[in-house]
Parts: sequence; C-alpha cells; structure tokens
Amino acid sequence: MNDNKMPSFIPLTGQFLVAVPGMEDARFDRKVVYIFRHTEEDGAQGLVINQPAERLFFQEILMQMHIPVPDIKLPPLLLGGPVQAARGFILHSPDYTGLMTQPISADVSLTTTQEILRDIAGKRGPKEFLLILGCATWRRGQLEDELMSNTWLTVPADNQILFHTPYADRWREALKSVGIDAYRLSGTAGKA
Repeated sequence: MNDNKMPSFIPLTGQFLVAVPGMEDARFDRKVVYIFRHTEEDGAQGLVINQPAERLFFQEILMQMHIPVPDIKLPPLLLGGPVQAARGFILHSPDYTGLMTQPISADVSLTTTQEILRDIAGKRGPKEFLLILGCATWRRGQLEDELMSNTWLTVPADNQILFHTPYADRWREALKSVGIDAYRLSGTAGKA
C-alpha cells in the first residue's frame, strides 16, 4: 500500500507570492506577486506589485490612448512581469465595476479594458488602483513545483500593502505580515 499521495490542489488566487532571498531568477528577486488566477488545469497568473517602471509613466499611457490626463495624483506605472509586457492590468478596489471587471477577492478586482482608464481620467474610477504592464505566468504544476523547492512563500494578500505601502517596502512588509523578519531570512533552504 502506498500512502505517499500528492497533496490536493490549493488555489492561491488572491494571495501574495513573496520571493525568498537567493531566488535564481533575478527578474523576481525580492518581488511580491499578487496571484489573480490559479487553477489546477491552467496554472497561475500574477502581477508583480513592487516594481515601478523607470522610464514610462501612467500619464504617458493615457496620452498614447488619447485619454485626458486627470488632475489627480496617479500612482506610478508598475511592471507586472515578463509575459504580455504591453498588456495593461488594473488591480483595484471593488467599488468599480466595468464590462470586463473580474472580482478576484472580496477586496480586489481586476479590469483589463480601456474603459477603466477613461473612467479614472473622468474621476469615475475606483478609489484605489494600480496600473500594471505585463504579468507573470506559470504553466500547470510549475508554481507548485517552485513552492515545493522553497522559491516562494505564500502570504495572505493585504490591501494596506497592495495599495498603500511604498513600493520599496512591500517585500519586507509582506514577510513581516506573517511574522518573518526579512533580515533574518536565509537564501539557502535545508532539505530533509
């Protein structure tokens, strides 16, 4: 009799993935990823929430789409990952619903249409939002393998971190939210 069964699938939609120190993929070193889709059949998709773009700004995106730039403070444009780098994703509070809005959790929704940009410019958009270009993807079973090899930690998503914590502090604060001191976390993991 074989009792070595694989654990049942646990969806991570609406959670943070926090990179452990020493991650081999430099693109994700000290990154926090908000998982917006995770199914056993299709794998996972997420958005890096702590990497502001250095040379491209939210205002420029609006001008390129011929959308008037509002006279409100706009958050920096974030780089969400290496896949679909030109595609825009808006993570936002659930007080806004457009034609293509997908609720992710009770506190966060995702919209990927120009409609939300027009509504933000017209001051009819969500109270809290992030504009993110590109995403991160994992094929079926890939994220689970990375979790088993201690590449990521899963952390409950927190709207304070998602919408209000300075970008440079998000990695440390996500770890702190589950009682981990980032400065004591080792980049090497033991295996029994």
